[in-house]
Amino acid sequence: MQANCSQLHSPPGAAGSEDASASQCVHTRLTGEGSCLHSGDVHIQINSIPKECAENPSSRNIRSSVHSCTHGCIHSRLRSHSHNEARQSDDTATESGDHGSSSFSEFRYLFKWLHKSLPYILILGVKLVMQHITGISLGIGLLTTFMYANKSIVNQVFLRERCSKIQCAWLLVFLAGSSVLLYYTFHSQSLYYSLIFLNPTLDHSSFWEVLWIVGITDFILKFLFMGLKCLILLMPSFIMPFKSKGYWYMLLEELCQYYRTFVPIPVWFRYFISYGEFGNMTRRSLGILLALLYLILKLLDFFGHLRTFRRVLRIFFTRPSYGVAASKRQCSDVDDICSVCQAEFQKPVLLICQHIFCEECITLWFNREKTCPLCRTVISDHINKWKDGATSSHLQIY
Repeated sequence: MQANCSQLHSPPGAAGSEDASASQCVHTRLTGEGSCLHSGDVHIQINSIPKECAENPSSRNIRSSVHSCTHGCIHSRLRSHSHNEARQSDDTATESGDHGSSSFSEFRYLFKWLHKSLPYILILGVKLVMQHITGISLGIGLLTTFMYANKSIVNQVFLRERCSKIQCAWLLVFLAGSSVLLYYTFHSQSLYYSLIFLNPTLDHSSFWEVLWIVGITDFILKFLFMGLKCLILLMPSFIMPFKSKGYWYMLLEELCQYYRTFVPIPVWFRYFISYGEFGNMTRRSLGILLALLYLILKLLDFFGHLRTFRRVLRIFFTRPSYGVAASKRQCSDVDDICSVCQAEFQKPVLLICQHIFCEECITLWFNREKTCPLCRTVISDHINKWKDGATSSHLQIY
């Protein structure tokens, strides 16, 4: 680059070639600047100007134009470099902002889709409801009947000796009548066969028909055992004391859950097997495989319920006591007043924490708790569930 630019220092006699030399120097400066800037060094050659060149105005103009062009290219390069850095930082910020707003835009798109599809979803929902209006109406009726009867039985058990015999008799008649009316309405399907592990008289059991059979059978079993609890409530105290009634409630509920676990097995097993009857060998093999897998899962469930049922049987026959009978002197130390019912002691019981309560009061308390009502000392190892007469609301559909 310096070799080419040295032509600017030619003698005065070569004025005819100054224009060509100046243009060649400008071209060399512009093309050679990239290598200088990329290497990080800017080399500016300043030479003394001969007198002849200083007196020649055209040569001065050419040199000033070359100098301004060089500085302009350098400044443009620096500005473009700073602009690139700013653009990279802006791109990074834009990418992070786009990533943060992408989830919001997806939710907004989903909301718009739901808003546009809402009329069609409502139409399909109404169509499905109309197709299964009988099953939906019957399910709502069975659920409300169960909730009403369950709450009423729990309230009557809580009242103990003050329970209403008329209310208990009404609940018994109501549950029995609901079950008989249901089976009479659908007598052509013989739904009561499933109570004794037989197949109801349905032509081809589809998935919805299996749910129909299993759901109705589960509610009927609940009604049956709730009716037995009503019979226990109707028994007088001299035949079955209140403490014994609690153990019977617990035994009936555990027996009900244990039986409800096995009732759906034949229905679901036949459904899985029939999956391959009308197809090829592959479908039949898949149906048999699904049926065997279902039986294995039910077998594991059986062992779990068996352990619980054995524990309940042990409690039912041993009747563990929470304490010993308290003497009159011990009762007089606490003014003969039970801290639970705020009345005089009836069959007082002294706990291991030396607190005294009525036998019925403390029995009712330990139906839901494991600790003493006053000092919170652990008295029982486990909670005796279902001794308050409640029935599980779990729907056994598998």
